[in-house]
Formats: sequence, C-alpha cells, structure tokens
Amino acid sequence: MTRKAASDEGARPGAGREQTQLSFPTAPRKEASGAIGSPPVSAGPLKESPPLIESPPEAVVTPQPAAPPQPAAPPQPAAPRIFSVTEILRAARVTLESRFTDVRVEGEVSGLKRSGPGHLYFCLKDQEAQLDCVLFSREAARLRFALEEGMAVRCRGRLTLYEARGRFQMSVSEIEPTGAGALALAFEQLKQRLGAEGLFDPARKRPLPFVPRRLGVVTSPQGAVIRDIIRVAQRRFPVPILLSPAPVQGDGAALAIAAALRRLEAIADVDVIILARGGGSLEDLWAFNEEPVARAIFGCRVPVISAIGHETDFTIADFVADLRAPTPSAAAELAVPVREEVLAELTLLNRRGGRALAESLRAARHALERARGRLGDPRRMLDERRQRLDEPIERGRRALARRFAAARVELRATERRLYHFHPQRRILEQRGELAAMRHRLEASIRPALVRRRHAVEAAGGKLEALSPMRVLERGFSLTQRADGHLILSAGEVAPGERVQVRLHDGAFAATVVETKR
Repeated sequence: MTRKAASDEGARPGAGREQTQLSFPTAPRKEASGAIGSPPVSAGPLKESPPLIESPPEAVVTPQPAAPPQPAAPPQPAAPRIFSVTEILRAARVTLESRFTDVRVEGEVSGLKRSGPGHLYFCLKDQEAQLDCVLFSREAARLRFALEEGMAVRCRGRLTLYEARGRFQMSVSEIEPTGAGALALAFEQLKQRLGAEGLFDPARKRPLPFVPRRLGVVTSPQGAVIRDIIRVAQRRFPVPILLSPAPVQGDGAALAIAAALRRLEAIADVDVIILARGGGSLEDLWAFNEEPVARAIFGCRVPVISAIGHETDFTIADFVADLRAPTPSAAAELAVPVREEVLAELTLLNRRGGRALAESLRAARHALERARGRLGDPRRMLDERRQRLDEPIERGRRALARRFAAARVELRATERRLYHFHPQRRILEQRGELAAMRHRLEASIRPALVRRRHAVEAAGGKLEALSPMRVLERGFSLTQRADGHLILSAGEVAPGERVQVRLHDGAFAATVVETKR
C-alpha cells in the first residue's frame, strides 16, 4: 500500500495535488490455491506496483507566455477503486504468502480431523489465540509418529488464505513434537500399541534349539556383521548358515527385512534366525522400529534372535524377538554351542550314566539276595502248596459228582413233564376232539339243511309260475321305448317312434306306423 500526499493549501499557485490511493499487487489469472482440500501453490515473487494517481484535467495548468499567471483551479478528489471479493482476497493471499513463506509456529494440537483423501486439519493454539492449519496427505504420509489431540508440536510452513471462505490458515509442510523428538515419540507410540496387542508377551517366547540344523541370518551382505557371525559360528560348532540379504537402513528397508524373514522361515531345516545389524544412530536403526518388521518376527514359525546395534541400543524388534543378544557375535554364541564343550559334556554324562547304572545293578542284586533269603527254597514251598491244594480238589470233585447226579435226576423229571405237555401229543388230542365236534355239527345241521332246501324249492316253483318269461312263452311280448321305459298304453307312443319288442327268446326293434284305440 502506497500513500502520497500533495502539498497543503499554502502551496504555490499552479501546482497539482497528488491524491492518496491504495494499491495491491496483482496475482496471476488462475485458480487460487491454498484452499482446504487442495495443496496450496506458492505465489511467485511480487513486484511493487506503482501507486495509482489520478488527477483531473483541469488541475494541469499550461503556462501562457503572453498572459499573466492565473491561480490553479482546486483539484477534484479521485474516485476510489472498487474491488470484488475475489480480487481483494486474492491480493491479500498473495501479499500474505509473499511475506510469510517459511514460518515456524509452536502450539498445542486441537480439533484434529482426518479427511477421506488423508489430509489432516487441526488448530494450533496457546493460551490467547489459535491458528487453523492443514497438513496435506503427501506430507502426512511422511510423518513418523501419529499426530494426536493435545500434543505440543512445532510446525513449519507458510501462511495463506483460503479464498473460498476467506479464512486465514497455515499450510504445514513439516511437523515435529516438542521435547522428545519425532522418532522417540513414534517409538513409544508403536511400543505401547504392539505391547497392548500382546506382541511382547513373555509367554510366547520360544526356546532355542540345542543344535540347529541350519542357521538363518537376515542382514546386509556387506559389512562386518555377517563375517563376525560366520566366524563365531564356525569356531564354536560348524553348522550350515543361510543368509537372506536385506538392506538394514534407508527407505524400504523395513519391508525388505520382513520379506527376508519370510523367505527364511519357508525353508524347512532352518531352526533359528538371527536378525542382525551393526551399531548406529536412532535414524540408522529405525528400520527395526517399524511395524512390518515387528509383525514378521511375531508371525515367524522359528525362534528369532535380535542382534541390532550395541548393547545400549534397543529397538522394537528386540522386544518382539524370542531372545535379544547385545551384539551379532553374541547372537551367534547364543544360537550355536561350543562343539568341544558339548563333547566334554557328553563324555561326562556317559561316565556318570555308567557309574549310576553299575550302582543300580549292585543295589538290585543285593535286594534280590535279601528277598531270596526271606523266601527260602521255592520248591519246598511249591510242594506245600500242592499238598494243601489236594484236599480242596478232592472235596470239589465229590461235590461236583453229587451235583451231576442231582442234575441227571432233575433232567429225567423234566423230560417226563415235557413229554406230557409235548405239542405233538396235544395236537393229536385236539384233532380227535375236532373230528368229534365236526360229526356232531354235521348231524345237527343236516335236517335243517333238508328243510331249508325243500322250502327254497317250493318258493322257486311259485316264482317260476309267476315269472313274466312264462307269460312270454305263451305268445305275449313286452314293448319298451328306446330308453328302456315299458309302454303300457297305445297313447304313450306316436307314429314314427322307434320301440323295442321283447319276446321270450329275444328282442327286435320296430317303428310305430299307426296307433289305434
């Protein structure tokens, strides 16, 4: 904004008065950025526009050489410029962005919201004021910690104006917590979340095999770590070692480490896996603090030894692993025993076992001798037992014979009773009784049947005498309509009607030609 003032009313005659005028830089003719939901676009360098000065034509006085000077006419006030809402907001946004292109603001997060595309909207506030902020999805995806309500943070970005609503806001490009730092906060947040899910539960920690069939190692193929592990393992107990190479720091290292762990656990004879890396800063070790690595260790079918950094370095992988080693060399010592010590221990155990077995045999032999002395001669004891058994056997034989004799007597009595009630005998008796009853029944029924037969024959003779067929045999006939109705009168038929005439030996059809009465 430029302000120029003209000379006051006591200036010399003929001098023009400059008018005061507001001037805003003109933004390029394109859609304004910085709106909520779209990434803001930084405005280019601004050029100071010259002030707009307008003077009425009559304020300019052309000197006349021949005429005496005349007093100048009083200047007329310039008409104020009228801005549209879009123009004034765009000019204010460009001015604001050119002045505050890179600012850092500390405050407390309030009103945190996440949109569908992944943008974060929140307010930074202190005890007296608050500032609207937006963190677009591309910057939010790079955050190493989870932004939470009430967190004290330091934001870096630029101030802008959301023209669609005329709202002043800050477009954040970087954000970090105040105090512990972003990595430390992300470490604690992930540690608490995974711990709540049970990934650090000591009950799920698995013991290491005594001598693994094959030792798997996940680390970088370059560097001293893999050489130290091979050297220590081969010195202690030569076992096959299988390396699954993976980058141990940088972008994408966490996913590569998780994939390397899954490749090793798919091999059947890999009994234990060492996850190793040399020392470094928290940033260098950060790949082992990411969730994909922790999930891969938790889901691994074989025990995992973590050997990351130095003894004072702790990562999320250390908490999830079945065993933590302070260094990669110590991990190899934990995974593989010393062969000489194993052989010496086996020799010692063999000697102890032999001595214990000999002592057990001597004790058993002594116990056997003592038992034999208490029992005496077993043959004599057997003779006594046989003699004692002879008498009960004889008594049992006599009792058994008596029982057999009584059973035979009972059997004969039962046979006699069964013969008396034998079904064949009963059937013969019943057949005799049935024949006698049939004879008596026939003798009592036969006279009644004769009487009935005579009565039926008499009734049949009477019916035969009254039968219409007998009448027909004497030359009479029956005349019926076509529907079978018997015609009893000549008035029941009409000339031309078809009738049926029935005789004693058959029937024939006829047509009525004439009726007479």
